[in-house]
Amino acid sequence: QVLQNAADRISKSFRNFYRRVKDKRCRQKGFPRFKTKVCSITYPQSGFKFLSDKKLHLSKIGNIPIKLHRIPKGIIKTLTIKINKANQWFACFSCESNKPNSSKKEEIHKNPDSYAGIDVGINNFAALSDGNIITNPRFLVNSENKLKKLQRMLSKKKKGSKNRLKAKLKLAKFHIKIANQRNDFLHKLSNRLTKTYGIISVEDLKINNMVKNHHLAKHINDASWGSFIQMLSYKAVKCGGQLIKVNPRGTTKECSNCGNEMEMPLSKRTFECDKCHLEIDRDINAAINISHGTAGIA
Repeated sequence: QVLQNAADRISKSFRNFYRRVKDKRCRQKGFPRFKTKVCSITYPQSGFKFLSDKKLHLSKIGNIPIKLHRIPKGIIKTLTIKINKANQWFACFSCESNKPNSSKKEEIHKNPDSYAGIDVGINNFAALSDGNIITNPRFLVNSENKLKKLQRMLSKKKKGSKNRLKAKLKLAKFHIKIANQRNDFLHKLSNRLTKTYGIISVEDLKINNMVKNHHLAKHINDASWGSFIQMLSYKAVKCGGQLIKVNPRGTTKECSNCGNEMEMPLSKRTFECDKCHLEIDRDINAAINISHGTAGIA
């Protein structure tokens, strides 16, 4: 079945390719790219079982020692064995829940009338409409010196040697560490915000267009706004709240007190209104403007 699953992947990739070719609206046809190294295998139905909390039996492979982080709940349908670039192996189970009505149950938020607007940025990771500012941890930027050192060590090693492989694994592990730090920060922050506020509004950003600016692309990818908004979207529903995406046009230029619009270059960090003489941080001012649409719903 593992071989059948690999053949099924190839079949699906070609079917999708032919579908894109026939679709005139699709600009990128995307011919299937065949990888030199397969990073995962899948047992779609059977061929695996738990011998204990520390051992997993795989058909045609044998008994494998494992570290069981979470006990699978429900009926196990498939198993995927994956390997990352740091040669770390993972067993991913897909389970069918034994509680069919659990997904239909609606959660009620503890503070359904509380709302907040969130303005994401680079200087500060996020500013809330209530005045709270979340600093940007800058995991990639703060680790650049060590990354450069590991990259130099890799480039000096002879190609095909064992020392080059060791240096390559060190670099891959450090990249994974940075990604884990970022994901841990985003999960904890999104969890705290969705539990605190019943209604959250964010800007509907076109991040793919924003990263075309080569001066800001590295910092935008390091902040990972897309992953943060995605986490907010499903965690808000899980907590009984909701996430609203607001048109970002004018949120930075408009005064949150009187509605007057002013030019706001990136170098100007304080919003000073000419009409009502309001002085406020530009990010907090934008967050309040974002929350105005949320307040109407609340």
